[in-house]
Amino acid sequence: MRIAFLGFGEAARAFHDSLVPKLEHGEFRAYDLLLDRVESVEEMRMAMISRNVKPAASPAELADAEWIFSAVTADQSLIAAQSLAPYLGQGALLIDINSVSPERKRDTAALINSTGANYLDMAVMAPVHPKGHATPVLVAGVEAAELLERFRSLGFDADLVGDMPGAATAIKMVRSVFVKGLEAITVEALLAAEASGCFEQILASLSQSFPGLDWSRFPDYQFERTVRHGRRRAAEMRESGVTLDALGLNGGLAREIAAVQDAMAATGLKSTDDLRETVSRALAARRRPE
Repeated sequence: MRIAFLGFGEAARAFHDSLVPKLEHGEFRAYDLLLDRVESVEEMRMAMISRNVKPAASPAELADAEWIFSAVTADQSLIAAQSLAPYLGQGALLIDINSVSPERKRDTAALINSTGANYLDMAVMAPVHPKGHATPVLVAGVEAAELLERFRSLGFDADLVGDMPGAATAIKMVRSVFVKGLEAITVEALLAAEASGCFEQILASLSQSFPGLDWSRFPDYQFERTVRHGRRRAAEMRESGVTLDALGLNGGLAREIAAVQDAMAATGLKSTDDLRETVSRALAARRRPE
């Protein structure tokens, strides 16, 4: 089976690493924009070659694969599909796992289907580590029902949500407003508590009001996710903003969440085992100069 990856970052690598043992005969190749940049080409090539993934010189070299996973940054998802579309033919399947708005996925589906190839909207509903491709996913598209058993036979934890592209990502985009928003609210509240000199009181009050969140671990996890994955989460939240705008709701809320996620990523910090220390360092990095 020939499988290709358009974009070879964390999600693509995780999917590849867990798929390999499931395939008796698998051929993998990948293309990533970082292969075209002097400062990143060697690191990206090694990430591929060390996994027995053949680096492609361009998206065109992926076109004869049976399955092509699109796993790029949110702002590049349609552009990446446009770079591949002229080379696709009947029988190819583009599996779009990008965290983008339903409208973006519908536009991408129309483009891919116009070539005679097939398109699948796949939404990854949890962190890709440690399960890789066995992470819970939702799928939607014209061919989704027919593909479901094939996916499950390879170990995908996949559920069908509809035959229209965009149906899967809509669930993720709306859910993400809460999940990433909760991260942002937690981070900003605790930073404000530290800045106000009432950190312990706020932490105790929140622990008492929301005991089900397990405050011995919950805030540490929220900080870790934002400083480690904030840039990617911010891109996803901007797409959630587009989704909410299209529904006639407040997309600005999602964009404010994106701003917090971006700001935390920009600190360059690594969370520590000491929550107070992490908060203090993040506050120093985040505070605007007077």
